[in-house]
Amino acid sequence: MFAANLFIFITGTPAAAQTENVLYSFGANSGDGNYPYAGLTFDHAGNLYGTTEWAGAYSSGGTVFELSPAAGGGWTEKTLYNFNPHNKGGSNPYGGVIVDAAGNLYGTAAGGGAYGYGTVFELSPQSDGTWTESTLHEFGNGNDGKAPQSTLIFDAAGNLYGNTWAGGAYTYGTAFKLTPQTGGKWSEKLLHNFGNNKDGQNPAAGLVFDTAGNLYGTTAGGGNYSHGTAFELTPKAGGAWTEAAVHEFGNSSTDAQGPYAALILDRAGNLYGTTASGGTYGGGTAFELKPKAGGGWTETILSDFNNSGSDGAFPYGGLIFDASGNLYGTTYLGGTGVYGTVFKLTPTGSAWTETALSNFYGEGNGSKPLSGLIFDTAGNLYGTTEFGGEYGGGAVFEITP
Repeated sequence: MFAANLFIFITGTPAAAQTENVLYSFGANSGDGNYPYAGLTFDHAGNLYGTTEWAGAYSSGGTVFELSPAAGGGWTEKTLYNFNPHNKGGSNPYGGVIVDAAGNLYGTAAGGGAYGYGTVFELSPQSDGTWTESTLHEFGNGNDGKAPQSTLIFDAAGNLYGNTWAGGAYTYGTAFKLTPQTGGKWSEKLLHNFGNNKDGQNPAAGLVFDTAGNLYGTTAGGGNYSHGTAFELTPKAGGAWTEAAVHEFGNSSTDAQGPYAALILDRAGNLYGTTASGGTYGGGTAFELKPKAGGGWTETILSDFNNSGSDGAFPYGGLIFDASGNLYGTTYLGGTGVYGTVFKLTPTGSAWTETALSNFYGEGNGSKPLSGLIFDTAGNLYGTTEFGGEYGGGAVFEITP
């Protein structure tokens, strides 16, 4: 039923010189955010946006922040919103934010709301430079989803899609859709309840569309082998959706296990992602899932992370492509600095070569990146580290080839 793994990892090679620059270190003052779990996003003006899971003006609620390039060089940080865990608004945003064409930001908070199980929020810029927060949905009512950790995506009609880590009919999470209504309201629809029998459990990351309108994602647990799944959600007539497992991880002692990140698609419809554990050395993997002509999918392990020597280990963040077809990502630990790496995977015929572009050392340049990366138009990479930086509260970094 499941294709055998093809292990084609070539030992990592030294990278060409890269320049890493910390753009901002969190925790400089008592009101600053701490611990950015999620990645970043750009707006059309070149500003960066992200979230911190902790701290801010209310000590433990977290923040949404903006980094703007300064005229004389460097970056200026501004806290756009402070989540308050002591009221009914959301708190503790683990996922990142996305930007619409009007410059509004959308994201999820894992806690807070009327039922205490998280929210979907919108931040709208005002003419005086402030931002106004609106709660679009409060999770946890009845069999609703709970504790969303994913970043959201839009469809062409302006609907929002995401996952919740828990809740739903079987308590192991949901996939949901939010549709804008007249008067500024939004209506929620559950597309799938995870955890029924051998179904996947606990989706940590967001979703991605293919060109046919199907959604793909991952669950960190569940499946036939209890080590997570990659799944497909297919829309049906009448508004229903059908869920099917694309791959169930943990089929062998060397298979990938525990996908916490979102998937990406190439132009041929192949899926790519990471797992935080499993593989030949137990340090996680980067993998490809390719659709077969007669149905089903074939899994290929592109890289087995080792957590020894200079190799990184435990990639929790997802992958991105550059224009040449190379893949980039982060590992939470390992590398020469012990506290994680930024890596590049280069296709070389039927194999992929891994190189470490940057190593994290803790205080100063950041440590333990949990999220994936983004490119700017010049080919520079940007990301976050959960810890480290000058004050220990995490950092935003740039890598220039």
